[in-house]
Amino acid sequence: MLERINSPQDLKDLDKKQLEELSSDIRSLILQTVSKNGGHLSSNLGMVEPTIAIHKSFDSPKDKIIFDVGHQCYTHKILTGRKEDFATLRTYGGISGFTNKNESEHDIFFEGHAGTSLSSALGIAEANRINGVDSYTVVVVGDASFSNGEFTEAINNCNKKNLKLIIILNDNEMSISKSTGSMHNYFTKVRASKKYIKFKRSLEYHLSKIPGIGMGIAKFFKKIKDFFKRIFVKPSIFESLGLDYIGPVKGDNIADITKALESAKIRENVCLVHIVTKKGKGYTYSEEKPDIYHSIGPFDLETGKPLSSGTCFSDEFGKHLCEIAEENNKICAITAAMCDGTGLSEFKDKYPDRFFDVGISEEHAITFASGLSANGCTPVAAIYSTFIQRSVDQIIHDISIQKLPLVLVLDRAGLVPNDGITHQGIFDYSLLSVIPRVNIYSPEKYSEMNSLLDKSVLDDNISVIRIPKGAEKEYPHFLETEYTDDMDIEYTVNSESANVVIVTYGRLSEIAHGAAEKLVGECNTGIVKLVKINPINFAKLSELTKNADIVYVLEEGIRAGGVGEKIAYNFCNTDKKVLVHAIDDYVVHGKMDDIMKACKFTKEDVVANIKKELKAKRRK
Repeated sequence: MLERINSPQDLKDLDKKQLEELSSDIRSLILQTVSKNGGHLSSNLGMVEPTIAIHKSFDSPKDKIIFDVGHQCYTHKILTGRKEDFATLRTYGGISGFTNKNESEHDIFFEGHAGTSLSSALGIAEANRINGVDSYTVVVVGDASFSNGEFTEAINNCNKKNLKLIIILNDNEMSISKSTGSMHNYFTKVRASKKYIKFKRSLEYHLSKIPGIGMGIAKFFKKIKDFFKRIFVKPSIFESLGLDYIGPVKGDNIADITKALESAKIRENVCLVHIVTKKGKGYTYSEEKPDIYHSIGPFDLETGKPLSSGTCFSDEFGKHLCEIAEENNKICAITAAMCDGTGLSEFKDKYPDRFFDVGISEEHAITFASGLSANGCTPVAAIYSTFIQRSVDQIIHDISIQKLPLVLVLDRAGLVPNDGITHQGIFDYSLLSVIPRVNIYSPEKYSEMNSLLDKSVLDDNISVIRIPKGAEKEYPHFLETEYTDDMDIEYTVNSESANVVIVTYGRLSEIAHGAAEKLVGECNTGIVKLVKINPINFAKLSELTKNADIVYVLEEGIRAGGVGEKIAYNFCNTDKKVLVHAIDDYVVHGKMDDIMKACKFTKEDVVANIKKELKAKRRK
C-alpha cells in the first residue's frame, strides 16, 4: 500500500483495510531503517496511526502541522514525499531525524527541543486570524512536554475563541526516562475515565456531516451538552484553562482519531485532543523496553540487540559519582528526563533519596539545585549541553549571583552525531564562560574526568565538566600523558622550544598529535593540551608558547566567544600569529566521522592550514 502514497492527498479515500495495510507498511519501513541507522524508535512506532489520521483530516501544507521536539515525525516524513529517501535517515546528506524546514514544505520549523511547539503554533494561528487565512494549525505534543515551562506559558494563552488551533496530546506515558510529577498522575486518571466520551465524539462527528445544517446542529448540541456538563461534571484541567477537551482516544484506531479531529474542527475554543498511544507498538522488544529504544543506535532487528556496546563517558561518570557519593552523603544528582542518557541509572538505584529527575524542566533543575546548595547539599546536575542553553539565566541569577557551589556535568558536549542541528553541544562554552565564578573543564579521558569530579564537588564555585558523547579514544600518545596537579594545562610535546604550537583540549588532542607527527621536517611543532578551559591560565600558556611564531588553536566549539578568541585577545599585543580553527555555523546531522570532516577537524586539514601560514611567513 505504501508504494501508492506519494503525498497526504493520497490518503483521503483509503478505506479501513487499506489504512491498516498502510500502517503496517510504514511500521516495517521505520523498523528496517532505524535498525540500520539508529534513531528514535519507541515514540515513532506509537505515532503511525495518529499521524495517518492527522494527514487524513487536515490539508498539509495549507494546514500547518507542528511536532513538538520533532523526533516522533517519521511517519509524517514518509507520508509527505520522503519515503524514497527515508533509508538515508540521520546520515550525512540524508534526511534529518527531526522536522527540517529545508527538506519539505510540510516541515514548518527545525525542531529538536521540547516544549517550544505550542508557542510557535499559537503565533501561526494568530497570524492566520490577522491575515484572514482560513486554515488550521495543529500541534502534536508528547505528554512529557506538558510539564515544560514554555509549554505551560503557552497553554495559558490559548483561551481565545475562533482561533483555528488544535492541540494533539500524544500520551504514551513516555518521558524518555519514566514520567514523573503531578501532570503525569493527572493523565493517568484521565485515561481511566471513559464515561460518555465515545458517544459524544461519534454524535458530533455525524451531525457535522449533515449537508447544509449539520455544522449548526453540531454546535447547538455542543452548547446544550456543555450546559449540563457545567452542572454535573467537574471540568478537566484543560477546560479550566479555557480549552475544549476530547479524549482519551485509542491511538491505534484511525477511525476514532479521525472522528475526534473532525469534532475538534467545529469548536469555537482551542481544542485539545487526547490520544493514548502504545510506545514501541508493533515491535516486541521496543514495547517491553521502550526507554531503551527511545533513542537507539543500529541494532539487530531479529534479536533487538545493539550492534555496538562498551563503556562511554556517561557511564563512567555515573559510576564514579556513585563511588564518591558513598563517602559523601551530601552529594545529590539531578537530571532533566535523561537519567539513562547521562549515566545516572545506578545512582538512582543506589541513592534514591538523593536522586531527582525533574522532567523536561532544565530551568527548574538549576534553581532547584540552588536550593539544595544553599542548604548544605552538593548538587551535581547532569544535563545535555544543548539543553543547558535554556538555563543560562538561572545559572547567572540563582547560582552565580548567590555565590553558591554547583557541579554541572554537560553531556554530549562538542559535536554530536546523528541528531544534528538542534543537538550540537557547541555553544555552552561561549554562553557560560562569561559568567563570574564559572570554571570550565574539558577532559579527554575517563581518569581526567574522575579527578575533575573529585575536585569539583569540593569547590565553592560553579564547576562545569564537559564530556563528549561516546568513549575515550586511545592513540599512541594517550597513555603517556599526565596532567599537572592544578589541572589547568597538560602539555604533551615540548612546546617551549617549538615555533608552532597547537593549543587544544578534549578529544581533538588526538588530531593535534597526528598533525604534529605529519609536520615533522616542516617545523618544530609543540602541543599544549588545556584541561581547564575557563578561566585560561594565560601566564602558563604564555610560558609554554614563548618561542612560538604561530599559535594554532583547535577547538570543538563555536568560534564567537570561544577559547580561540580569548587566546587571540591575550596575544594581540605580541608578534605571535594566532590561528583559530573552530566552528562558524550550525552543524548538520551525520556520523561522527562525517561531521568531523565537514568541520575540517582532520589531521590533514590542520597540517594544510599550518603549512599555508608557514609559506606565507616565508614569503615575507
